Amino acid sequence: MSSLDTEKEDLLVLGIETSCDETAASVVKGCREILSNVIYSQIDLHTVYGGVVPEIASRGHIEKIDQVVKKALSDAGKELKDLDAIAVTYGPGLVGALLVGVAHAKALAWATGVPLVGVNHIEGHICANFIDNPSLEPPFMCLVASGGHSHLVNVLDYGSYEIIARTRDDAAGEAFDKVARAIGLGYPGGPKIDKEARLGDPESIAFPRAKVRENEYDFSFSGLKSAVLNYLNSCGMKGETVNRANVAASFQKAVVDTLVGHSMQAAHDRGVTKFAIAGGVASNSLLRQTFEEQCRERGIEFFRPGPVFCTDNGAMIGVAGSYEYLLGYRSGNDLNAVPGLSIGDRKGVFRI
Repeated sequence: MSSLDTEKEDLLVLGIETSCDETAASVVKGCREILSNVIYSQIDLHTVYGGVVPEIASRGHIEKIDQVVKKALSDAGKELKDLDAIAVTYGPGLVGALLVGVAHAKALAWATGVPLVGVNHIEGHICANFIDNPSLEPPFMCLVASGGHSHLVNVLDYGSYEIIARTRDDAAGEAFDKVARAIGLGYPGGPKIDKEARLGDPESIAFPRAKVRENEYDFSFSGLKSAVLNYLNSCGMKGETVNRANVAASFQKAVVDTLVGHSMQAAHDRGVTKFAIAGGVASNSLLRQTFEEQCRERGIEFFRPGPVFCTDNGAMIGVAGSYEYLLGYRSGNDLNAVPGLSIGDRKGVFRI
């Protein structure tokens, strides 16, 4: 247990997350103990459109945020007056969706006098690893792969991060969604491709693995996505039947090879002994299996969140907010949504 943990083991933080299409809230005790974790998913609302519609997402958050927060407090057996801090995602994400969570958190903080802490969504994903891995302490390297982000991050200490690599175009999860639509699987693409790929041959189609000249660790998935679309168009022009399972398996293998290959190269070059994954794509079965194998071969300790903590959730924001609070970071009533917020950027957050 770190000095930050022992500083206040009974610390109670409410985490609120509304960056995309999940309305979520959680009460976290002592930085890592989850007393409640309530998630309202909007998947059914967006499936008919084949992806997240920002305006619909915002309305959904407005309709559910109050009851989700109240249920999180109720499930934890706590009241607002019991809290030491209220943590909320203020970026990156969809601006309208972020604003709902930020406005609600600011209102609660203003009404109760409980300190407010703005939290970076990507840092929240990284901190999700602390929930199911009590032995994990910085420093370690973490791959954050989701629908909107693909980052390779050095976690130097609590609240201290160094970006090693990022995607130059599509995020890994975004590529999953687009390819899933193209082969008729629908939304959300990640779990559907994961399931379909188990029926196919991952070596059946030679899809490309992109390398970025300026930074060998960076990711690029737009070329892979285009290669899949070109393959499908070619089959259509030739009148050939598309084996959907083979396309899913070959595409998934290409994504996993890229994510794991770049990550392991960076870990080797930097002498990393602990490696973690986070984000929605981190729940992909092939990615988890491949990382486990590759880390074992290299003598690297491997960490991963439970599946429920890979997708957007309030618990990860509560955990990240707990450490930010102990580090002395606070936000005022002028906290605003920052849709393009970068890792380590604390715009709207000050240190006491």
